[in-house]
Amino acid sequence: MTLSVTVPESLYQRIADLADRQQVSVERLVVAALGEQLAGWNRVEQMAARGNRDRFLAALGKVPDAEPAPEDRLPASGR
Repeated sequence: MTLSVTVPESLYQRIADLADRQQVSVERLVVAALGEQLAGWNRVEQMAARGNRDRFLAALGKVPDAEPAPEDRLPASGR
């Protein structure tokens, strides 16, 4: 199957450079990258399907209600 996509020139150049270093075609590298991305999404979906809201809320209930340590606080501009 053929799929045509438009990517920014800078992204294509990065793909082409990596393909050259790996000594594979751009097409083969893109197919491998897409396959890995889809596999990752599949893993996330499988993990989400095993999730349980009640168990999550029970675990969250064990977390102390306390202010974060000073070193863990976000800067005022980060809020």
